[in-house]
Parts: sequence; structure tokens; C-alpha cells
Amino acid sequence: MSRIPVIDPTRSYTFADYFKLNSEPDEILAYFGYGYESRSLNLPQTHRPLERLDSLKQRLEESLPHISLTSEMARREFLIAPVLMELIHYTQVRIKVGYSLTVSEQLKGELDYFLQTQSQLLVIEAKNTDLQKGFTQLAVELIAVEQAAFSDSPILYGAVSMGNIWQFAVSYVQQKRILQDTNLYRVPADLSELLQILVGILEEKSYS
Repeated sequence: MSRIPVIDPTRSYTFADYFKLNSEPDEILAYFGYGYESRSLNLPQTHRPLERLDSLKQRLEESLPHISLTSEMARREFLIAPVLMELIHYTQVRIKVGYSLTVSEQLKGELDYFLQTQSQLLVIEAKNTDLQKGFTQLAVELIAVEQAAFSDSPILYGAVSMGNIWQFAVSYVQQKRILQDTNLYRVPADLSELLQILVGILEEKSYS
């Protein structure tokens, strides 16, 4: 007996709908012709000094004990936004918030954060809970970004963030394969390594 598809080809889906599905990421990505693998990734990292890092970490450590982080909005405003503001300082990245993207009836919706420099782009999906399902939604968003031809880079990057925890994804365009990093980066404990990676991604040359 043939298996019922995880995605109904006659139905319209937004990016947020993929977060609600109970299917495994490899099953959902296979529908779009992409492979999936979860492993430790060697991500780009900047080697230049991040002179404001200690100040940001101190502010977060002082503030977080006084902030309720029970909503996604709180996590965006008090955890994710400060990190993105630092990225602007170091990379002059252009950030679009709530960026609407429609590729097809099954690849459409809003990207929480769409970051672009002259050489690279980065998609960030913010979540309050369930990092794994958030990754699945992020992976579908990377497929949409690739099909929308925003970049001719052979590698696209994404991150799913609960504010205090970040996880990265890498999409290899030509191979049609998306990798999930098994490493998690905590804020503020791993802030230094997290920012080195984020800056490194946005500074990476398109054909490096």
C-alpha cells in the first residue's frame, strides 16, 4: 500500500504551516527534491576582533534575569534584536524584518529576518519553542530563497533562534542538500562564538 504524502500537492502552504506538521524534516525536504543530514558543521568564523562584544554580553547578563521570556516577541526584542544590531555595526548588513516572499503555493509566507550583504545572505527564523520544528520551517524557507534566485552563491545559510539558543543550517544549492548543525549556541554564554559565526557568514565571499 502506497504511503500518504506528508504534503498535499493540492493544498496551499505558508512557511508557518511547516512548523505545525509532525513529519520528519527529511520527509518534508524530500518532497521538494532536497536531501537532509544532521551533523556537526564547520561554519565560517571571522578572525577580526569584535570590540563591542564584552559590552553586549555584560548588558545581556545584567538584563535577562529581570525579563520574562515566555513569548516569541520578548525573545525577539530582548535577545535576538541586540545581536542583530551588533551585526549591523560589524558588517553593515541590510536587515528586512517580516519579509514577505512568494515562490509558489507551497513556498510562501514571511521570513522573520532576511539579512543581505554584498556577498552573502542569511535567513533567521525566530521561535519561542521547539527548535527542531523551527529548523524544518527554516529549511523550507531556504529552499524558497534559493528558488527566488536572490543569490548566485552555491551555499546559503540560515539560523533558527529561540533567542537564548541558536542553531544553524547550510543549504548546498547545486547538490540540493540541507545540513542541520548539531551544535547549539547559547546566549549569553556562547555569545562570542555565535557572533564570530554570524559575522563570518555575512563576510564570506559568494564563491569561497
